[in-house]
Amino acid sequence: MESLYRQQLDVMLRGVRTADAASMEQSRRHWDGIAKPIGGLGEMEELIIKIAGIQRTPEVRIDKKALVIFCADNGVVEEGVTQTDSSVTAVVTDNFAKGIASVNRMAALADTDVFPVDIGVSGEIHETGVWDCKVAAGTENFLKGPAMTAEQALEALHTGIRIAGQMKDMGYCLIAVGEMGIGNTTTSGAVAAAMLGLGAKAVAGRGAGLSTEGLARKTEVIRQGLEIHHPDPEDPLAVLACVGGFDIGGICGLMLGGAIYGIPVVMDGMISASAALLAKKFCPLVTDYLLASHMGKEPVCRHAMQALGLEPVIHARMALGEGTGAVMLFPLLEMTHAVYKENPTFEDIHIVAYERME
Repeated sequence: MESLYRQQLDVMLRGVRTADAASMEQSRRHWDGIAKPIGGLGEMEELIIKIAGIQRTPEVRIDKKALVIFCADNGVVEEGVTQTDSSVTAVVTDNFAKGIASVNRMAALADTDVFPVDIGVSGEIHETGVWDCKVAAGTENFLKGPAMTAEQALEALHTGIRIAGQMKDMGYCLIAVGEMGIGNTTTSGAVAAAMLGLGAKAVAGRGAGLSTEGLARKTEVIRQGLEIHHPDPEDPLAVLACVGGFDIGGICGLMLGGAIYGIPVVMDGMISASAALLAKKFCPLVTDYLLASHMGKEPVCRHAMQALGLEPVIHARMALGEGTGAVMLFPLLEMTHAVYKENPTFEDIHIVAYERME
């Protein structure tokens, strides 16, 4: 099964194309013709242009939006790297389906449908609105062995790719990613450290709120995990299997699916940034399909964004997760899109257009 999963992944990724340069140029020319200073909406204009390239048309659509939240537990929690135990993951996963979590309130205001996915929750899920895509009931403790098998890592990737295809079939124009999993800033920190060649201190943050003593413990756990496994950054599957999480694998797969199926994927914070580092190694063109929403509070976020060549537009020191930062981008995109679609051009109001001077 592992070799079949690998073959299928290779075949799908060979079909990924660059974003359409002609559509992006048409979109840019349209922006330049709108009756306002050229580039006046800054990075927001660039995001609309990027979506035009992904959708392969300057007639950009952002009317149907989804948030996919990958939920999973992490065996490394037993090393004391968090304030809470793994039971919280199942509770919050159910809350997503009930519509009462923080991101649900935000998604409702942003007219965004929320899809919680159990890709590896160890506790019992009670709500029928949670998609059951469980690879296993949580990963293993990466200080005692690999977090998962290579086959499980591939299954997580394929789950994300499959969900991207389902979102496409359901008519969604934009997909935001979120996650829930106690301990996942430890796993994502280890993944980022491996992919970026950084030490544990550079990637370990306080997560949901660690004491100074707790942060020291978390840093040491990441350091030990990297020392035990020596994950090779040229082998993203091995990095995911050795020190990653099922949520990271699912997000990575969904990003790859965005590139395969031509759907813009909006990143959230640290966990999605680590997943994007893996996705870029699997498929360098994947960043053509990623929109960076915000610069997360965790220290590794800035390093990851620089490596990905992406520029988040929201700088608010957020660290909630769940996809909250990704969903926060949607109203900004909608306001920008309204100007793009509805505002008059210089020609419409019969005045001389601005010109690009750089």
